[in-house]
Amino acid sequence: MGGGALMTPILVLFFRVAPLAAVSSDLVASLVMKPVGGGLHWRRGTVRKDIVAWLAMGSVPAAFAGVLLLRALGAAHTQDLLKRALGLALIASAAAIVLRARIQHLRDRGREPGPAVLNRPATVAIGAIGGLIVGMTSVGSGSLIIVMLLFLYPGLSPAELVGTDLVQAIPLVGAAALGHLLFGAFKLGLTAALLAGAIPGVYVGAHLSSRTSQRVVRPALFAVLLTSGLKLVQVI
Repeated sequence: MGGGALMTPILVLFFRVAPLAAVSSDLVASLVMKPVGGGLHWRRGTVRKDIVAWLAMGSVPAAFAGVLLLRALGAAHTQDLLKRALGLALIASAAAIVLRARIQHLRDRGREPGPAVLNRPATVAIGAIGGLIVGMTSVGSGSLIIVMLLFLYPGLSPAELVGTDLVQAIPLVGAAALGHLLFGAFKLGLTAALLAGAIPGVYVGAHLSSRTSQRVVRPALFAVLLTSGLKLVQVI
């Protein structure tokens, strides 16, 4: 699960940070943290580099385009639109948790799928969709793209799926972060504060994840994401 799906709504809903500033600052902070997990999978050889490359062809320009789209809308409309877009992205992320669990359950019950054969057009399309969403909301580099990869490449092992998703997020978040540095509302103090908490948080989370049942984590994440999303779109 990408950090933007949790951190950005926390900044907006609880700390009353303007949506654009929350997205911009969270993306820059994420850029510092993303290589940690991706590097580990790269060294282990659990990354499909060909899939990463074709994802990046779609995600990098689309992420930058998402930032430019926000800028083109003008300051008068950006904050309200971004708040609603963020809410919809969170609701989609909550649905993605359920879909991912369901797909994995069906795959475990069925026969083992064959090797994952590269589908270039569909992979670029997934990258473009994910890139546009991440560029506008900071949400989706992990939570949404990994589900789309699971649909397209059922033959990927769990380790390859996670490793490929983590590594593809690096150029994606890099492009989105650069766009927000140039055209967004990046705040150095906010990003520094996020990193001060995120760096030890990653270490603690890595240890807790191996001891905590997914049967507890997934429903909790689903509830948090769905509630935050509904609140941002003003349903509740």
